[in-house]
Amino acid sequence: MLPFMVPAFLQIRFLDIIDILLVAVLLYQLFMLIRGTGALNIFLGILSIYLLWWLVRMFEMELLTAILGQFISVGVLALIIVFQPEIRKFLLLIGTRSLLTKGSKGIFKKLWTFGEETKLNVSPIVNACENLSLSKTGALLVFTNRNELEFFLETGEMLDAKISQQLLESIFYKNSPLHDGAVIITGNRIKAARCVLPVSENPRFPQTLGLRHRAALGITEQSDAVAIVVSEQTGRIAWFKSGQIRRNIKPLQLKELLAKELLVRSEETSSTEQKEA
Repeated sequence: MLPFMVPAFLQIRFLDIIDILLVAVLLYQLFMLIRGTGALNIFLGILSIYLLWWLVRMFEMELLTAILGQFISVGVLALIIVFQPEIRKFLLLIGTRSLLTKGSKGIFKKLWTFGEETKLNVSPIVNACENLSLSKTGALLVFTNRNELEFFLETGEMLDAKISQQLLESIFYKNSPLHDGAVIITGNRIKAARCVLPVSENPRFPQTLGLRHRAALGITEQSDAVAIVVSEQTGRIAWFKSGQIRRNIKPLQLKELLAKELLVRSEETSSTEQKEA
């Protein structure tokens, strides 16, 4: 009697498992790079065109098939051109050691903490912005959402410090070496200061606003982050989200916007919950 033979396509080697894990890690890193950015919408648009081409080809619509077929034939080249910034970031990510490090940006820690609730201490941020506004001290704060802006973190000075009013005011003090550039905040931590952000090229951008405002608009156009700017000329506070600007924001409005847009808790809410517990 012949022994039972396992079909070749069902045989799984140890190297096959390693291969699958490596592909999973690469796909996860690509997802983290484009998550919360316009690149994800572009990718979905390209996928839609491919599905449309497949449908018109199935229904033998020759004209549309020919037109879309020309686009599909240069699809790889188009992807390289469209996703050039994301490809560059991915290569830089591989070039650094952040892919497998055990630090706060390591892949394994991200997988472990994925989906963790974001908790932000709102009061120190609002109080710091209010004092900076009264003293007409320029400031730019960026709050990450799903996209952690790792590429832009690398352009500044890493801090990874707990949020405090005194620290924020010290960073943006005019004689501080860290005052020029943006502070990036993730969760309840000040991740980095003096970060360089992409400036907006929107032709309708108000000419009365400066480079801080243009950088805040730029980062919110390219990611799902929100930003706060304190004007050095007028002391007025501006709020940026999704490439849109709201000017002349009052401290109470700022607190409400932070609580609403970032799904966070203020100090008062946290202390109330602790008392109830």
